[in-house]
Amino acid sequence: MKITKPLTSIALLALLGASFSASAYDADWKRGRIYYRSVCTSCHVALPVGSINPSAKTMAEWSGYMQADKHAKGKDTVKQYVSKEYRASIKSANKAAEKFADVPDQELLDDIKAFVTKGAKDGEAPASCS
Repeated sequence: MKITKPLTSIALLALLGASFSASAYDADWKRGRIYYRSVCTSCHVALPVGSINPSAKTMAEWSGYMQADKHAKGKDTVKQYVSKEYRASIKSANKAAEKFADVPDQELLDDIKAFVTKGAKDGEAPASCS
């Protein structure tokens, strides 16, 4: 009988842990594609840098870039351009920023990461932003 209580407790903890992991956000690469193409690309086209296609980098390079969170060679952050504040500042000129105004910052960042990873040079579906 003494063994039954610990086993029951372990089983309950395992079930509880599984329910938390099941509720983790599953990134939406399609939403990331819309934001990337409508916001990121539109800005890059206006700059001397030009547009940056997801297939310009490998999955590892995109992952490192997103993790480092350094945009414009470290002058600012990627998160800045995904923030609700930034989206609010450009929403009058950018329909995608307006459409995703209420999306949590981290979800949108995860969506973009899913898109660039999928569209990377060695990704599932190398993409261009034409």
